[in-house]
Amino acid sequence: MTDPIVSFLEERLDAYLEDLRTLVGIDSSSFDKAGLDAVSDWLGERLQSLGFAVERFEQEASGDDLLATLEGRGHGHILLLGHSDTVFPKGTAAERPMKIQGDRVLGPGVCDMKAGLLSGLYAVAALREMGFDDFRRISYLCVSDEEIEQRHSHDLVRRVGRQADAALSLEAARSNGDIVTARKGVRWLLVEAFGRAAHAGVEPEKGRNAVVALAHHVLALSELNGLRPDVTVNVGTIRGGSVPNVVPDYAQMQVDLRAFSDEDLKAVTEAVQAQLLRETVPDVQLRISQLGLGSPSMPRTAAVASLERLARQAAQELGFEVRGAQSGGGSDAAVVAEEGTPVLDGLGPIGGLDHGPDEYIELSSIVPRTALLAKLIMAIARRGRE
Repeated sequence: MTDPIVSFLEERLDAYLEDLRTLVGIDSSSFDKAGLDAVSDWLGERLQSLGFAVERFEQEASGDDLLATLEGRGHGHILLLGHSDTVFPKGTAAERPMKIQGDRVLGPGVCDMKAGLLSGLYAVAALREMGFDDFRRISYLCVSDEEIEQRHSHDLVRRVGRQADAALSLEAARSNGDIVTARKGVRWLLVEAFGRAAHAGVEPEKGRNAVVALAHHVLALSELNGLRPDVTVNVGTIRGGSVPNVVPDYAQMQVDLRAFSDEDLKAVTEAVQAQLLRETVPDVQLRISQLGLGSPSMPRTAAVASLERLARQAAQELGFEVRGAQSGGGSDAAVVAEEGTPVLDGLGPIGGLDHGPDEYIELSSIVPRTALLAKLIMAIARRGRE
């Protein structure tokens, strides 16, 4: 006998795809307030039709954030977490409208993460159709600034996350079907070098080359990869100087640091800072500053492992398997985890090639993964009665 949740979702797959076409057809880069607000308008109307009370957090320059709550009659406060912004500039949706090629649904933001936002709605719709309200509350939080470092929503994510008993991130599952149970913490540093300009041909000895000073540090910083297991150091950008015949008096680089624990992230940050204190070119001064808020680590705690077991059981009921995996990427799930709330990430459809022209989700994964999300909500709520 077919599972009633699966039957409900199979009957509405065409509607899901049309809704997805609508969402993917809205440009919503992190800097496109009009597009982001259009996504929030659409989500807000759909959430209200499902019985959610919707609260809008207006932003003057950024897209508005959306928090919707659905009250139940049971136990457990479950947070569904997502973001409306994409990395694609205005006009991309018209250039590359959503299309289906075999088992792949392609389009800007389809994987990261408009399909996941939609799966959250359809999972709740399936529960409503079944009459399941054995939860205390379901919250649906969609922020508009997840893809950038200058965040306005961190306090909101922390507050809502702190109030929940468990959180489920609607980011896509990994391309092999894994869900995410641990994420690296991320820290970005801006390193600026201040030297002295001089004529490169007439009197180069009077100059202090800021580019050369940073070049020495770039090589040294690369040696810090693996300082501790899985720690990475990446100099992502470097620039300086103006013309070839002037000794450059200014240069800068941006450095990406990642680790699976806050302790390791602290250790590699201190190692980077110690390296940058070493003089490589006399009289060149360095200034180090942090870019944005970064992202905390999301460790696989005992509480996360417990949620993972519930996900495995739910998947088995649906006839497939899921595994937990680590990811080097940052996520708002880690912000919630830092508040002490257990989180599972990657509960959206299976997908991959994020942020590129071939970004996709697997068509065949939409129904089973949305059913998994619905069953996981049920399992968490029922666990609250025990």
